[in-house]
Parts: sequence; C-alpha cells; structure tokens
Amino acid sequence: MTRPSTHIWRLLKWGRTLARHGALRGIERDPNTPVQVKRLARLARFGTIQPKEPDYAGAFQAIGPAAIKLGQTLATRPDLVGDDAARNLLGLQDSLPPVPFAEIEAAMEAAYGQKLDTLFASIEPDPVGAASIAQVHRGVTTDGRTVAIKVLRPGIRERFARDIQTYEWAAAHLEAMGSPEARRLRPALTIANFKRWTLRELDLRREAASASELAEAMRGTARYMIPQVDWDRTNGRVMTIEWIDGIKISRTEDLLAQGHDLADLAERLVLAFLKQAISYGYFHADMHQGNLFVKADGTIAAIDFGIMGRIDRQARQWLAEILYGLTTGDYRRVAEIHFEAQYVPSHHSVDEFATALRAVGEPMRGKPVSELSVGQMLDGLFAITRDFDMQTQPHLLLLQKTMVMVEGIATQLNPSINMWDVSAPFVREWIRDELGPEAALADRIREDTETLLRVPALIRRLEEMYPPRGGAPEPPPLPAIELIGERHSRESGWLGYLVAALGGGGLAWLAAAQGWIG
Repeated sequence: MTRPSTHIWRLLKWGRTLARHGALRGIERDPNTPVQVKRLARLARFGTIQPKEPDYAGAFQAIGPAAIKLGQTLATRPDLVGDDAARNLLGLQDSLPPVPFAEIEAAMEAAYGQKLDTLFASIEPDPVGAASIAQVHRGVTTDGRTVAIKVLRPGIRERFARDIQTYEWAAAHLEAMGSPEARRLRPALTIANFKRWTLRELDLRREAASASELAEAMRGTARYMIPQVDWDRTNGRVMTIEWIDGIKISRTEDLLAQGHDLADLAERLVLAFLKQAISYGYFHADMHQGNLFVKADGTIAAIDFGIMGRIDRQARQWLAEILYGLTTGDYRRVAEIHFEAQYVPSHHSVDEFATALRAVGEPMRGKPVSELSVGQMLDGLFAITRDFDMQTQPHLLLLQKTMVMVEGIATQLNPSINMWDVSAPFVREWIRDELGPEAALADRIREDTETLLRVPALIRRLEEMYPPRGGAPEPPPLPAIELIGERHSRESGWLGYLVAALGGGGLAWLAAAQGWIG
C-alpha cells in the first residue's frame, strides 16, 4: 500500500508544475476551497514564477499521461474547476512523443507470443498518431488487408495505476475535510468514474468490443460507419482494425475541394450522436476532430473507441424530455424531471427551479450556435447547480463532454447551424415512440409477460423452501433444554469478569496510594 507521504510528495510535485503554469491561482482564490488545500497550493508554488494567464492545458500536458486524461475529464466540470479552466482544458491535446519502433515491436511480439512476420506483411515504423496511452501504426496483414495497429505504450498500465491511487487518496481526503461544496461536487465519485473509464482504455480488447457493439447499433444509419475489428490480431495490448481512407473532418478546405456538403455533414454528425445517446444509450464519447473522417462518398467514419458512454433507459427518457423541454420552452416540465430524477433535493421549489432554467434556456432559443451555444447553456446550468444543491451526476459527465465536442465540430462545419432545430425533430419523434400511449402499452405487455414467465421458477423455489408433506409425519417442535455445564459456564464467566474488575480496581488504588501514578 502506498504511504501517505508518497501521495503528498506526488501532489506537491504536480502542484509545482501547475504553479509554473499559473494553474493554482483559481484554487487559492476560490472561497469554497478548503483551507488545507490552499496551504498545500501556497507551498507548491513557493519560489515559482507564474505567467499572467494560466495555462491549465499546458500544465496537465507537462505532468504526464494520466494527468492528460484527468484534464480532459475536468474539462466537463466548470462547476469544479471554473469556467476559464474548463474552456482552456477543452484544448488539451492528447499527444506525446512516440515510443521508438524497436520498443513497440518488442511489445507487440510479447503480446502476440510470436514473430510479427507471421501476422503482418509490413508495418510502417513511423506512427500515424501517438497519444498518452497508445500509438497507432499503419500495416498490411499477411492476407493483404491494410489495417491500423494500436499498441499500448510500454509500462503505461503501471504508471496509470500509480497516479490514480494518488488521485483517489486526494479526493477522499478532500471530501473528508467536511466542506459542503466538496460533498456536493463529489470528487471521489468523479475519480472513481475516471478510473473506470481509464481502465477500459488500457484494455484494448474492451475497445475492440466497444467498436463492435457500436457498429451493430449503427448498422442501419446511412453514411456513418465503424471500422471492422480484426479479432485474430487483437489482444489486451494490441488492437488491429480496418484502415480508414478519408479526410479528417476538421480539414474543411479539403472537404470543400472534394465537393462535400459541409452543412449536411454537420447535421448528420449531430443526428448520429443523438441516435447513439438517446436511441441506444451507448455512444462514442471521444468524438473530437482527430477521431472523425469523411470518406470519398461522404460517409462519416469514427475511430478510437477507448472512451464510451452508456445511459440507462430511464435516464435517456429524462434526457430526451429535458432537451425537448428546453427547445420548446417548457421549463416547468424540465424542472419536474430534475426533481423526479432526484437531481435537485425535494426541499427546493419546482417553480423556482423552473424560473432559474428559463434564465438559462430562453436566451438560447431561435438563435444560431454562432451566437449562443450548447456549451454556454451547460455553463449556465452549472451556474445554478450550487443554488439548488444539485449533486454532480457522474453518469452524465461523458454526455456533457461529448455534446460540447459535437457542437464544436458542427459549428466549424456550418457556423450557422442551430443545434435546437436539428435536435428537436429527432427528440420529438423519440419521445412519441418511447413515451407515447403505444409505447406505454407495449411496456406493460412486456412487463406482464416477463412476470408470467417467472411464475414457474417462483413456484419451484417455494417448493424447495417448503417441500410437500409425505411419508413420516413431521416431528413436533422440541423444547429448549438447558444442558449441564451451561449454567456453570455462564455463572463462572460472570464471576470471572467480577474478579477481574475488582482486582484491577484494587491494583489501581494501591498504585495511587504508593505514589506509582500521578
């Protein structure tokens, strides 16, 4: 087990890096920051020269791979890190210098347990991408298929495990300080979710499975594709997947030169995200510009499925109703949903919360994203969470992050896009299909059928607990007879306690009388 002194040393070292980038000012100035944390921040920045403008992204980049991932998570938490820090962290680039190919080759052969030439005809030594967890090489299989080969950086699992231990330690102590704000923001739960997401990224079999599952869910979506996994060349440390030939969605000039309709691309991207999040409850949660390509026929192809989001059906219903209520101005219904979902404690007023939501949502309606955005709406929602004691909902953090990403890409493709106009018809149709009378009747039939199907198993369990009578008659209940020795044992036990108490008291009195104790 890691010693507390080790955790404190790591925090001070990381704090010093943050200080050199001016990233501790917000912590020290925030009135909600516990005094102990402010002291640690002052100690960490002692003797450093700080820039005028904080560079949070640069600080997390300098600390290392786990910090980069943590910074990307905190970019969705303006309530926790502040608006300026959250905006700055959105630009955090998940990139590091590549590992030499000789080390990558050795890691691949160790993972496969065989020489690479038995699986690949060739592998390009220069990576096409190098991120904090893995790097990707282009290769050709022995059967002639061009593939992308993703390989974990050597030693990365151990490094992440070490750093996450310190994050957990710090978050637990932050909550233990008793600050109401810390309890509301739930940092320990945030780190727990971060750990779960990260461990999933560090097992490339899980990423391959995510790609396969999402491909099945989106199979019927026109001009949106997920590359196929090569399972024979995939394991926990190496993933091989179909190579995508296309233009990065961020290269708008190249897209225009190829004759693509940027407005259509923007709308299809938004609808693809809504279909994943609301229809299936399973979505690609790393939809930044480097992970989306446009093929020659206009198909949007997604890659990198290390971070996936999942929302259960009830939460999707609430989400759809919230989005629809905000687009139509039904703030009362949006407020009611927050209370039904227990996002807002019941001692608050539904009407007051509806008014606060109106202040956030009303400026958004009917305006293009170039003027007001979903990101700004989320900032506004975070601003009212403190007033209404809303606890953080970790299961929605990835969704919020992905919404901001999708909005950013859609706006770059089409600056005049209105996210509400694009979203409203889809959400309206989903609500009608999922929450309308026909859906309610279908749910009732399904639930009743499932209940009927469980009846035989229930009867069998009852029979096992209460077997039918037969054969010899059931014996009558026997009286409780105290056995010889039990009374003596019980009384001698009490006598022993009495003797011990008297003896101890006598010794204490004697010691005091003789001056042995003060």
